[in-house]
Amino acid sequence: MTATVATVADLDVVRPALRELARVVLPRDADDDVLALYVDGELRSTSSAPVQPGGVATTSTSSKGQRADQVLGRRRYRVPAGTRTSFATYFNAFPAGYWRRWTTVTEVVLRVRTSGEGSVGVYRSNAKGNSQRVDAVVVDPGGATSEFTLTLKPFNDGGWYWFDLVGGATDLVLEEAGWHAAPGGDAAGPGARPAGTATVSITTYDRPDYCSALLRTLGEADELVGVVDQVLVVDQGTKKVVDDSTHYPAAAAALGERLRVVDQGNLGGSGGFSRGMVETVAAGRSSYVLLLDDDVVVEPEGIVRAVVFADLARIPTIVGGHMFSMYQRSLLHALGERVQRWRFWWGPVANTLEDHDLGASNLRSTPWLHRRVDVDYNGWWMCLIPTDVVRKIGASLPVFIKWDDAEYGLRAGEADVPTVSLPGMAVWHVPWTDKDDAIDWQAYYHARNRVVAALLHSPYPRGGNVVRESFSIQVKHLLSMQYSTAELRLLALEDTLAGWENLHADLPGKLAQVRAVRAQEPDATYRTDAAAYPPTKRRKPPRRGRELEVPKTRLAILTAAAAGIVKQVRGVDELAETNPQVDVPHMDARWWLLSRFDSALVSAADGTGVAWYRRDPQRFAQLLRRSLAVHERLLREWPDLAASYRDGIEGLASVEAWRASLGLDRDAGTTAP
Repeated sequence: MTATVATVADLDVVRPALRELARVVLPRDADDDVLALYVDGELRSTSSAPVQPGGVATTSTSSKGQRADQVLGRRRYRVPAGTRTSFATYFNAFPAGYWRRWTTVTEVVLRVRTSGEGSVGVYRSNAKGNSQRVDAVVVDPGGATSEFTLTLKPFNDGGWYWFDLVGGATDLVLEEAGWHAAPGGDAAGPGARPAGTATVSITTYDRPDYCSALLRTLGEADELVGVVDQVLVVDQGTKKVVDDSTHYPAAAAALGERLRVVDQGNLGGSGGFSRGMVETVAAGRSSYVLLLDDDVVVEPEGIVRAVVFADLARIPTIVGGHMFSMYQRSLLHALGERVQRWRFWWGPVANTLEDHDLGASNLRSTPWLHRRVDVDYNGWWMCLIPTDVVRKIGASLPVFIKWDDAEYGLRAGEADVPTVSLPGMAVWHVPWTDKDDAIDWQAYYHARNRVVAALLHSPYPRGGNVVRESFSIQVKHLLSMQYSTAELRLLALEDTLAGWENLHADLPGKLAQVRAVRAQEPDATYRTDAAAYPPTKRRKPPRRGRELEVPKTRLAILTAAAAGIVKQVRGVDELAETNPQVDVPHMDARWWLLSRFDSALVSAADGTGVAWYRRDPQRFAQLLRRSLAVHERLLREWPDLAASYRDGIEGLASVEAWRASLGLDRDAGTTAP
């Protein structure tokens, strides 16, 4: 490690050409809600300790807050005299462990240009979250560029670099800073490897205002010039983004000739993103296609970092961004996601936590954030895919929504293409807590696509626990009087058993069928207010005045299930047919509670409506018989079905299959069904 300091007058001296890996940036709108993701303050002890994965408490620290008025621009920041500012933050610390593991970079150069009195200190952490000072310099008050050459050798399992600024007798101003690939080696200079470019592909459906705002952000981001050569919007809605007279004109003006909008029928996320992949490959201009949801706020610097990371990766690599909550903007959804192969279900990588608030517990005070996290896939809210990978393994499965991104990551991994969820690359998105897509029309796609993905990729005979767990979920929905969900899940499995050959053909029209099936059931009918229903009445009060409690042991769960099933053979209370027995908030609407009632008012996840669930013993028995038969058949036919799906992957996902399905060869790629 070496450090040098140059005065402003020395800035014109010829230096080795370095490739910039990540610029230190500040929030575009100086938003206090996200400031903690960019800058941090002095650490101090607090009385409570955050819980780490596995339930281990650690010494807790928090930081003195920074203020939005200290943000002087996209790269400039004022540190008041006598105070400290740390850039040990999500967007501005350098995730050395990821660069060490996946790229050819062996050393990085940190350059920090300042004006005013003070000092620059450089720090590092290891995979355990322990930190140490690496170096520090006092800067020239007239202006200086401090340069530090830093090795990546110790970071095989994780760890970060960052720097702190300390104001002297006067304010210290950060003029700009950045992390660069050191000269020498495979990553030397911009000429060592060709710098790639990306086509940003956005799939939108009836969100013209969100989409226009996203387009404007992309168009006004100077850092994307020369990096993003086209923004392709696949508009599948009835409210077209080009018709948004309030926001779209400014967005279109900002992007100019880089913007292209194509219309096609609603083929879901998989159809929209596959269109983007196919179009990008056909154009032959971009090295990468970057998939973005339409309803996100993006940090543009993350796009640049993704392209550079992919350029310098040892082998072709998918580079994904993280998701923060649109509402609680310092809340990180997950650091990385994997598919548990026995259950074949997605979830956070082991030793990490979901929904971590970086505003409350920052990078330096959260040890598990320092361990490198290796993933199976990255969500397609923000994901960069090399076009060579698309040519090699194809585009998405034609599954409309759900599991398209997870299956693609698994397919890529089997083709020796890794996925990296890269810290410092992120969007803000509406959180999952405001949705319950496991019981609405999307339940069909959850059930079908999970099984399809397992048929393609499960390493276990007959899918491990997938079929048994699917049946367990089905019974829970039946006990909860969610007959529409149970019916959709049966349709999903029946369609899966029909074979892979129907997936492309079903893509345009399946949603209408799903909605029609769901609309026939009373639990799918919502009214805006509970007062629209008769008042709740119960013939008998709770036994001994005790309300139901969450079953916490296996015996308690089995007892609750047995009681619920026994209740299904009994007649329905006449009073429950005219009046709901109980009013259940969505957060409490679990099978072990709903199974004890004959009817209930249940709130929607987003709080906008209420449905009246009613128990129907005959409907329960009919659906249960069908469920038993379908799951028994799925388990019995699994080996042959899995072989068929795996043999059919070319017909499902290849660029040629998608071109045929989209009709691009017929009409030169301007429209689709």
